[in-house]
Amino acid sequence: MDRKKLARVWLHEEEIAHIRGWDFSHIRGKYDEERDLPWNYEEIVRRYLRPDMRVLDIDTGGGEFLLSLGHPCGLLAATENYPPNVRLCEERLLPMGIDFRAADGGGALPFPDRSFDLVINRHGNFHPGEAGRVLKTGGVFITEQVGAENDRELVELLLNDVPKLPFPDQYLKIAQAAFEDAGFEAEEAQEAFRPIKFWDVGALVWFARIIEWEFPGFSVSDCLENLYHAQEILEEKGVIEGSIHRFLLAARKTL
Repeated sequence: MDRKKLARVWLHEEEIAHIRGWDFSHIRGKYDEERDLPWNYEEIVRRYLRPDMRVLDIDTGGGEFLLSLGHPCGLLAATENYPPNVRLCEERLLPMGIDFRAADGGGALPFPDRSFDLVINRHGNFHPGEAGRVLKTGGVFITEQVGAENDRELVELLLNDVPKLPFPDQYLKIAQAAFEDAGFEAEEAQEAFRPIKFWDVGALVWFARIIEWEFPGFSVSDCLENLYHAQEILEEKGVIEGSIHRFLLAARKTL
């Protein structure tokens, strides 16, 4: 292990860490996750989707998933709050005729009551009351969420002071109860813990800088000894492993 050379590589990964949309292609082949979830979010969305439905994608990222559905653009709407992604959506979605608006998915949605037949949300903020307000009666809300305990082993590996859970209420039973209280009936509900694997410590550095809310205060200089330890694990075992926490909820508005 050439420590000085490794540190230079990791500092470079830290420096270039950025994201456009929700694009992790920079570390493709160097890490793996979500290969064996017991559900397929896209398949579930397509199961509910009908050609004449008006659809809202909350926290759309760069609109990648929404566009992959191939649904008529005039029936699509989306929100996003992260400034770089807002600019990307304005450049990408608005010219296509998609009703894009900058907004936080966890707050007030800038759409009239009963505007949509289907509201989808993958790994974004949500508010059960607002989802219910913009959905027509009988409409469906579908979300796949990152759970409270996501990546905790990796956080413990990298950080000197392990923080409290950043989103302690992110559990299926809490989300399901909130939607039921808001006038929904759950039709599909699943929760899972699955592996996340890294074959390169530099990729882990890039990942930790991108997912900064899970790794608060992480930097190569402050966590260098922990990174050297991670490199030792990689050289001994051939992989660095943690676990992801996900849950899936599909709920129909009954009121």
